[in-house]
Amino acid sequence: MKNLAFFCAVLAFSSGGALAQTSHSMDHTSMHMSDSQMEGAVHATAVLNSIGEGTANVSHDPIPEIGWPGMTMDLPLLADAQIQGAIVPGDKVTIMLVKGSDGMYAISAMVPN
Repeated sequence: MKNLAFFCAVLAFSSGGALAQTSHSMDHTSMHMSDSQMEGAVHATAVLNSIGEGTANVSHDPIPEIGWPGMTMDLPLLADAQIQGAIVPGDKVTIMLVKGSDGMYAISAMVPN
């Protein structure tokens, strides 16, 4: 019985990240990213405050997968970032972040909610 309880606890804790990464409305079928980038990608709900040349300022919800609290910040946009739909400042969006070789996260996709 103790083994069953332990197994259930491990399963519950380990599935949280997987659920967080799959409970979004982002269509990945047209994205040009490597399997390793897609595997390490994290998603967050945010409000787009501004978007400019190579950067976006967003106010995002907490992102527990990478230990970030909710905050407002500038994030780099990858050169081939997939921006889907007509997104304007003030819109609520889902962003997909990928970790670069430099250890920093950047927006690889953004879709309206």
